[in-house]
Formats: sequence, C-alpha cells, structure tokens
Amino acid sequence: MKQHALTAQQFGTTAQAYLSSAVHAQGDDLRRLGALVRQLQAGSALDLGCGAGHASFALAAAGAQVTAVDLASEMLEIVAGEAAARQLTGLRTQQASVDALPFDAGRFDLVVTRFSAHHWLDVVAALREARRVIKPSGTLVIIDVVAPESPLCDTLLQTVEILRDASHVRDYRLSEWRELLRQAGFAVPRTDDWALTMEFASWVARMRVPELRVQAIRDVFAQAPQEARAAFRLQSDGSFDLPVAWMQTKPNAG
Repeated sequence: MKQHALTAQQFGTTAQAYLSSAVHAQGDDLRRLGALVRQLQAGSALDLGCGAGHASFALAAAGAQVTAVDLASEMLEIVAGEAAARQLTGLRTQQASVDALPFDAGRFDLVVTRFSAHHWLDVVAALREARRVIKPSGTLVIIDVVAPESPLCDTLLQTVEILRDASHVRDYRLSEWRELLRQAGFAVPRTDDWALTMEFASWVARMRVPELRVQAIRDVFAQAPQEARAAFRLQSDGSFDLPVAWMQTKPNAG
C-alpha cells in the first residue's frame, strides 16, 4: 500500500478518537493560533493535514475563512460536522494531498499545519506547495513533534512512533526543519518548544495499536538507556514526554 493510502486508511478509521483526544483538542498552541489570526488580521487560512480539525476550529473561531485539507474523507466528515455544530460558517473542507494542492498561487494569508507533517511523504514538496499558495506577505506556522538532536534519542523516538503508527514517516529535528524550510523558499523560523506528556494507554488506544506492537513498544522502552529514559521522562507505566515545537516563518522575497 502506498504512503498516501496508508495514511488515509490509518486516520480514516480513527477519526472520532482524534476529535475527542484531549492531547489534540486542547493546548495553548490553539489559543495562540486564534490570537495570531487576530494579530495578522488574516482573512484566509489553510490547515494542511487538518485531522479532526482542532486547528481549523481555532482559526475559524478567530474570524478567518478556513480551508481544512486532509487525505482522509472520514476526517473531513468529522470536521464538517463539528464545524456545523459549533456554527463555524467560515470553514470548508477539501480532500487533497499536501504536496498537490488544488488552489491558486498566493491565495492564503496564513498556512498552518498541526501534528501532521511527520506523516508527509515528501516534506519539501509539501512546503513548496505551501510557499506557492501563501501570499508574499503571508505567514506559515508548523506545530509538530520534533526529534531530539541527540542521535540516540532520535532513533528511540522514530522506533516507537512507527511501531505505534505504520503511516509515520519522521519526526524531524529543528535543525532539519530549518534546512527543509530554506529549500522550500521560507525564512529561518522563529521557534518555541515544549513537552506533551503522552499517557501510554490512551496513546496506543487512539491508533488501535495491535497488542504485539504494544508489547514491542514496551520492550523498546524497557531496554532504553538511561540517557534516553531521562530525556523523555519515561515513567513506569510507559507514559513519556513528547517534544513539540511551534515554528513560524514567512516566504523569502523573490
């Protein structure tokens, strides 16, 4: 199965779980997105890989006309239904791949992606599409899990991520993000980072992880060296801290 189809399948079957997930439905970053819309007076916003739509809801509630894009039709149905329930009339959905967007150049004031980019097959192609559809004065915000710069911790994170979710591609390091954005025509991003505590049982339940893979993740954690255990604040029940970053940038001139 190709990556796009695998991603759509993985998240199509778990759409409702992501709508109700406290990890995805809450957070200061959502309030910050709303504040950014008001600060920039952004009339139009694009949410790439919208998932269950939490970023889209924050953008629309702040007054932007939002287009929510995702590969999974089931996710988009959830987003449309919830937007109607919240009376967010300025939100529309569009099924598309982030590396082939069906929009005219220079259309959006603000382009956002939240907890999606680590599933993208070709990040540079997707960022170039974002660069194409954003206005010259527009703003790009990427919110995603970021890998530690330490090779040891990076390897452990990628291992448990792909055991949990077969559609996982990569959690990029901040140093990698800076280079990927440069290649796509964006300026060096301003970044803020924090940690999200992943409660193990709900983390694996959200993706309906088969028991064999759950045990494999537990074994990887059990064998992890002390440096990695400390970096992720690994707890006895398997819960751990996931590093997350907000990256904000603008298109380079020219």
